[in-house]
Amino acid sequence: MEEKKTIVSPIPGVFYRKPSPDKEVYVNEGDAVKAGDVIGLVEVMKNYYEIKAEVDGVIERFVSDNEQLVDAGQEVAILK
Repeated sequence: MEEKKTIVSPIPGVFYRKPSPDKEVYVNEGDAVKAGDVIGLVEVMKNYYEIKAEVDGVIERFVSDNEQLVDAGQEVAILK
């Protein structure tokens, strides 16, 4: 059985799927991503850090919702 690939938050903070409230999401479920593609941001004390895919794949689903608190190492998306 193939192991699921996940994208995790590198740090604790608030997860955002958009670069700003009036912009579109970085990626949607079903979109293909390549290693290094930005899929979201984590905000910590008004500093924003990109969350990037570490491997190629297709976003199967987001585990974390937009504007949800996440911990370091917490899954934010699952790839297929």
